Amino acid sequence: MPPKCCLWTAWRPAAGCTDMAMIFDSHAHYDDSAFDEDRDALLRSFPARGVEGVINCAVNAASARQSMQLAETYPHVWCAVGIHPEEAASATPEELEACLALAAHPKAVAIGEIGLDYHYEDACPRDRQQYWFEQQLDAAVRLDLPVIVHDREAHEDTLNRLTKFRPRGVVHCFSGSVEMARQVIRLGLYIGIGGVVTFKNARKLVEVAAEIPLDRLLLETDAPYMAPVPHRGKRCDSTLIADTARVIADIRDIPVEQLLAQNRQNITDLFGIA
Repeated sequence: MPPKCCLWTAWRPAAGCTDMAMIFDSHAHYDDSAFDEDRDALLRSFPARGVEGVINCAVNAASARQSMQLAETYPHVWCAVGIHPEEAASATPEELEACLALAAHPKAVAIGEIGLDYHYEDACPRDRQQYWFEQQLDAAVRLDLPVIVHDREAHEDTLNRLTKFRPRGVVHCFSGSVEMARQVIRLGLYIGIGGVVTFKNARKLVEVAAEIPLDRLLLETDAPYMAPVPHRGKRCDSTLIADTARVIADIRDIPVEQLLAQNRQNITDLFGIA
């Protein structure tokens, strides 16, 4: 096993993926402490390892500043700024203003990660999550920026607010049904799919991956979380989209290169990253 400072050196291309189109990761968290020991080396390695770009998603104002620093340091990194629902309990108007000030930067391409998370009932009251979600949806529409939406066990309330505010954006780490995916797409939004689609118990997400139009699908990692099989349980990074893409391509019976190329076009269409 390599030393922690060089964890990424153990990487090998996924089988059959050495000639794939370049990877663009629509959702990661490289400001997370899981990358503290090798962040710079890892991010600098990406272009040579098939990763063309990454959108780093903030969870609060401090994370937004760190995400912006990464975007300014690495040409292949962009950022989203916002307050995650798990951070809503301590959110303040000043924190939101700090995020929105950063949103004016050319490398800030979205408001996110924002949304609702009802999994841990004691983490943050629902009404407080809903308040900050609505504040940020309103801001995104005013600023004409897409949103990156977190929806965990809050499908109805999330859909209601997306219907009310009608932002551009993506529902990341999608966990709903095929019917919900259709509703999201009817609102003009994208569906984000990551490593979970490779898990044995992912029947519902496999159905979504098979059903949705390719021009509404975004590939993501949520790094350092949600590593795809055969890396499940390990730290995830953007190179592992190769494994996720191969599974989705098999589900849809298309070349993996076609999927990655469409993902890249979708990134351009939604986030304006040429």
